[in-house]
Amino acid sequence: MQGDKKSNSPDSKLAKAVKESKAPAISRAAAILRLLGKSDAPLPLQSIARTLDLVPSTCLYVLRALVAEELVAFDADTKRYSLEAGVLSLARNWLRRDQFNDVAQPILDRLSRTYDVTTLGVNMLGLDHMIVVAAAQSNNNFHLSAQIGSRFPALISATGRCIAAFGEYSLDDLQQRFETLRWDEPPTFEQWLEQVEQAKVNGYAIDEGNYISGVTVLSAPVWKTPTKLSHALVAVGLSSAIRRTDVEELKKALVSSAKALTNQLCGKE
Repeated sequence: MQGDKKSNSPDSKLAKAVKESKAPAISRAAAILRLLGKSDAPLPLQSIARTLDLVPSTCLYVLRALVAEELVAFDADTKRYSLEAGVLSLARNWLRRDQFNDVAQPILDRLSRTYDVTTLGVNMLGLDHMIVVAAAQSNNNFHLSAQIGSRFPALISATGRCIAAFGEYSLDDLQQRFETLRWDEPPTFEQWLEQVEQAKVNGYAIDEGNYISGVTVLSAPVWKTPTKLSHALVAVGLSSAIRRTDVEELKKALVSSAKALTNQLCGKE
């Protein structure tokens, strides 16, 4: 069982993606940046090469190129690598062009303040990943470790149910991705599909302790164009705390906010 988990780990998937890439130089650089981006501490060459299953000399060549481009920093004293400030320029330029962040942040702030939940705006990348692009933390003691730039498997939690419900994906593709997911209290694929169908009817999805035990996650889809599901608004809180609030009111507020945001992004307002 441990072997299966390891083969499905994010780092293993990064290594596999590098091997299967048709543009290996770009794939190696992207994998290194992602690995450094999620690491809490700078990493040495051997650790990076081993994690991504790269030949050390090849890994060193890519790292030197990234250092020259000021995307990676090298500490000559510790011989370790970390992200450099140059990545912020790329992120800043993207954020400047993406209208979603500007219009979503006030909505997330309002929902978080009104219902005392953590709220997120996520960007969907097909069946690969979703990325947090906006966030507002609640005032209670629960704080989800999801900062801007955090990546999650596409089909996990409530947002994953939205992706499955409102995206056009085959049952085989969904099941293949579903089997790689890791939950605290995993639903069966059949149970999950029923919840996906319910999301289609309700216009939102809910995860009640499956992804993180004791935590409820609500998600409502957002379209950037009339035909392209692009984002979602997410509300996260302790299940016990959410039960003490008017959860039905929170659902309605999340769905209406997502619809208003869709109209704004699609130019209907």
